[in-house]
Amino acid sequence: MAKIVAVTNQKGGVGKTTTCVNLAASLVATRRRVLLVDLDPQGNATMGSGIDKNAVDTSVYDVLVQGSPVTEVAQRSESGFDVLPANSDLTAAEVELLNVIGREFRLREALAAVRDQYDYIIIDCPPSLNMLTVNALSAADGVIIPMQCEYYALEGLTALLDTIQRVQQVINPQLRIEGLLRTMYDPRNSLTNDVSRQLADHFGDRVYRTVIPRNVRLAEAPSFGQPVLAYDKNSKGAMAYLALAGEILRRHDQVVSGAAG
Repeated sequence: MAKIVAVTNQKGGVGKTTTCVNLAASLVATRRRVLLVDLDPQGNATMGSGIDKNAVDTSVYDVLVQGSPVTEVAQRSESGFDVLPANSDLTAAEVELLNVIGREFRLREALAAVRDQYDYIIIDCPPSLNMLTVNALSAADGVIIPMQCEYYALEGLTALLDTIQRVQQVINPQLRIEGLLRTMYDPRNSLTNDVSRQLADHFGDRVYRTVIPRNVRLAEAPSFGQPVLAYDKNSKGAMAYLALAGEILRRHDQVVSGAAG
């Protein structure tokens, strides 16, 4: 049964899509079966996985609005993970879902049919709190929050935590914060270190030990439609996301063994 993880932050430009694509590729490298769900109308995760968002016949829009099965819409990326693609059609889903009963649960219901076919399902959320994000949080077991260690990051984090808490209370009581991921990390910057310390003080071991560095190869990879692992597997960015995948798998094993014990 797949573990479903939503990767979200209401602040844009924090490495959310980069994390989704590269975490998916890194988990595949550890022989896990992965589905990446692109819930952002910009379709960046789709393109970054090597799938042309403008050439797909069906997308996640069809899953949410038309009730199309995930198995008919998902496409296999060259890196070995499946992608539920998105494009600008998804913008219309916001409006069209307004009058649908149970609109918050459309994604959860769609993914329930394929949960046993994957080990991990990763959802790339749009950088705003809307019905698409609510669908992701409703479907997910956990949330990964990528964030830059900068002044405004902590301010945005408070709003996001409030949102997650409201979803827990009303829609999905099982939802939990998997971890906070420090992205675009530059240890030479004193503000980076200050914010990093504040995160550790406040969230403790929920902050991933792995940090994602500022890395040219990581920034270049999406323009080639590849995860950094395919673009340059020896780069610091590729090593960092492999380390993150390892940390996530270890944490999951600890939770499972703890529950069994």
